[in-house]
Amino acid sequence: MNFDCIVIGGGHAGYEAALASSRMGLNTLFLTLNLDTIAQLSCNPSMGGLGKSQLIFEVDRLGGEIGYATDQTGIGFKMLNTKKGPAVWSLRTQIDRKRYRENIRKTVMNQKNLSVKQEEVTEIILEDENGSSFTKTQKRAGVNKKKAIGVRTRTRMDYFAKTIIVTTGTFLNGLIHIGLHHHSAGRMGELPSEKLSNSLQNIGFELGRLKTGTSPRVDGKTIDFSQTTTQLPDSNPANFSHLSKNFNPPKIACYITHTNQKTQELILSNLDRSPLYQGIISGIGPRYCPSIEDKCVKFKEKESHQVFIEPDGLDTDEYYLNGLATSLPADIQIKILHTIPGLKEVEIIRLGYGIEYDFVFPYQVYPTLETKRVENLFFAGQILGTSGYEEASAQGMIAGINAGLKVKKHAPFILKRDESYIGVLIDDLVTQDILEPYRMFTSRVERRLILRQDNASERLMKYGVKFGLVDKTYCEKMEEIKDKVKLKLKKFKSQRVAPEIINPILRKHKSAPVTQSITIFQILKRPEMKWKMIESIIEPLETEVSSKIELHAKYDGYIKREHELVKKVKSFENYKIPQEFDYLKVSGLSSEAYEKLSKIRPITIGQANRISGVRSADITRLLVALKSKALIN
Repeated sequence: MNFDCIVIGGGHAGYEAALASSRMGLNTLFLTLNLDTIAQLSCNPSMGGLGKSQLIFEVDRLGGEIGYATDQTGIGFKMLNTKKGPAVWSLRTQIDRKRYRENIRKTVMNQKNLSVKQEEVTEIILEDENGSSFTKTQKRAGVNKKKAIGVRTRTRMDYFAKTIIVTTGTFLNGLIHIGLHHHSAGRMGELPSEKLSNSLQNIGFELGRLKTGTSPRVDGKTIDFSQTTTQLPDSNPANFSHLSKNFNPPKIACYITHTNQKTQELILSNLDRSPLYQGIISGIGPRYCPSIEDKCVKFKEKESHQVFIEPDGLDTDEYYLNGLATSLPADIQIKILHTIPGLKEVEIIRLGYGIEYDFVFPYQVYPTLETKRVENLFFAGQILGTSGYEEASAQGMIAGINAGLKVKKHAPFILKRDESYIGVLIDDLVTQDILEPYRMFTSRVERRLILRQDNASERLMKYGVKFGLVDKTYCEKMEEIKDKVKLKLKKFKSQRVAPEIINPILRKHKSAPVTQSITIFQILKRPEMKWKMIESIIEPLETEVSSKIELHAKYDGYIKREHELVKKVKSFENYKIPQEFDYLKVSGLSSEAYEKLSKIRPITIGQANRISGVRSADITRLLVALKSKALIN
């Protein structure tokens, strides 16, 4: 059986990759271990949040599915960080776990050009330089492996394709831990992928071991909500997708409680039953989303930790306890919960657990996510050391697009750090040492003021249209709004308001009155003044236009400065480094720089400059060496 693209794995990277490639016209095969758990939300039932919402907006504007599915199945939307500047505003929503999975599954099963099969892939089939195919198990010594041409499954079926995308999540040699007991699984109740991990190792990829975990899920009928703090969603919520119309989602509350000294004492006195602290778990866990055991050990001075009680859906009483990820044994998990206000009588429906799994060190892929070792083979998602649905979705989107471009013999698609969060995510992966699960934050993004979630359309929708993933009418509408904003900004910079008209409004909102006329733009530049405060004295505008005008007024100087900085940095990004370049020929290069540059093989000077351990002096010497060989101007 021959295809243009094969996608392995049914998680968030997998479905985005499969949908992107098939929507670009590729005959695509989607292989997953379980058809019923495509797009499973393995951890908390939520989407978005700090740094992650920006990824969802960007994937959506490229033509991905995560934003639209989130809008359709979200049950409580809330904009975070609104007291700060718009650069760090982040939309977050609780998700109906079951409906999200069903929504994506329906989309996948009905997608044109996409075949879906329940199969376990055990090997990547490679082609030697003479054109014959083989697998590593055939042990054909001395063959120079060049290209991936297909996959073999446990049922001994061979499927062939021009491109292959591996998105295996936590399933590669997955091992679940609850207390001192452990068993092989990709996630609770599902078999792991063991042979594929061996196949990748045999091909020559360097693999590592990571760990993550989930919290217990409990019966809402046994929660005393009167002992918790209610967290209401926004009454007039924003949405993620450009496709959503007449947006009016359910508004279901979350709840907050806290651990206490009794919780901490109980956990610390049972570390002898923790696989994490008994050396049974070898994988490294996420620093920014630690288990409750880690929190209690590493922050002993802090007696209380926040716990979010999150609804699992509209038709269930199941709640997820975000903040209580644990791999402690069942009896201790129950005792822990019973020390927490609101949970003293709670019953566990699903235990929390830790899971460790194999991943591929991401220095082995290009920014396109195609592997350096094997042509036509792409990796995306947790297999590259990331953590989170949003990070996986973003990588799946890029891998799917680049697989499509590869088949069509078009130039690859690489997003830069100064144009998207996705660009930052992938650049970090391919240049930095990944020693723990990578999670996106706004703090990782140098140009976050110009990479906001509200301007994702202006930045990225043109690419979605170009690749045939976004209807051009949406892009045309966005351009209309952009032009209107530009026109109105010009007008408001000259349109003046007399003191007798504006001063009553200024005094009402505790803003200093003026003695001379003032422009609309100058009024909006004041931090305390909002569009809605002055809309009675100016022409009415669509909310989308007025909000952009207000933002420009507030941050005009900062945005201009950001764009100037981007121009200065771009020169390094234009200096290409040949992949076969011999770093031994760079005189005076430090040993650490030589090791890192030879291993990672950056594609530009800019990328080389971001590699940990490569100093400014090393970059200078590298530039001199490249210029002397006439490899750059």
